Amino acid sequence: MRLFASDLRKLSRRLATWLTLGLLVALLALVFIAVGGTAGRTQNQPGAQEALAILAFPEAYDVILSFILGLGGLLAVIYGAAIAGSEWTWGTLKSAVARGESRSRYVLAMCAAIALLVAIGLIVAFLVGIGAAMVGGRLAGVPTGDLADPATLARLPRQFVRGWIALLEQAALGFAVATLARSQLAGIGVGIGLYFGESFAAIFLPDIVKYLPFNVARAAVATGQTNGGGFGGNGVASLPADTALLVVFGWLAGAVIVASLFTERAEITG
Repeated sequence: MRLFASDLRKLSRRLATWLTLGLLVALLALVFIAVGGTAGRTQNQPGAQEALAILAFPEAYDVILSFILGLGGLLAVIYGAAIAGSEWTWGTLKSAVARGESRSRYVLAMCAAIALLVAIGLIVAFLVGIGAAMVGGRLAGVPTGDLADPATLARLPRQFVRGWIALLEQAALGFAVATLARSQLAGIGVGIGLYFGESFAAIFLPDIVKYLPFNVARAAVATGQTNGGGFGGNGVASLPADTALLVVFGWLAGAVIVASLFTERAEITG
């Protein structure tokens, strides 16, 4: 608990934490407000009405969550890699080990702190998205719709939990890669390469790609009208949501175990 609280305080002051959340909410707000602000100039163009439909609730809830999980997946990989890599390049892990801290416990506490911050970021981004959708709807003259739709509100908690786990899996993957590389830049570069490489691999290996981490993360989250694809969806045949969630747990646990074992056995110098 002491390590967890210490890591939480440390991460809450990291520039990477605020930059990641700031970029996500800024892009989210920009999309919805831009759609509403340009409605007058695009209302006669093909597909304009479908575009404006994302500003009306309860459908907007699904669109907001899908966007967060799509773009947030890439940002989670980068964030996990940035945090893990900094432990090696900044010497904070070495200092902790010199104080007698357990290496494995240190990694697990760091992962737990990241998990809590990801949950907070998901909630904040969702609330910002709701506000941005309402502003965009007002600019476009679109009725707000039913913000209190019982069916939608009833399934939102389950979607949030699934989305949180999916984001954690992707952050853990970036964390593990950066730990193995002992470098922020290498971890971020490899993480981004894996993220986009999985989409390209779908052209040649569709039956394998559906088990890979980013595809199962999308498949595990059913967001009503969407299927967790949103930003970055690649249209690959996916596993059923419950099966995909089990695979997500496997990737998540595997990434954390690999990072912990490597840290436990690695020679820390410098």
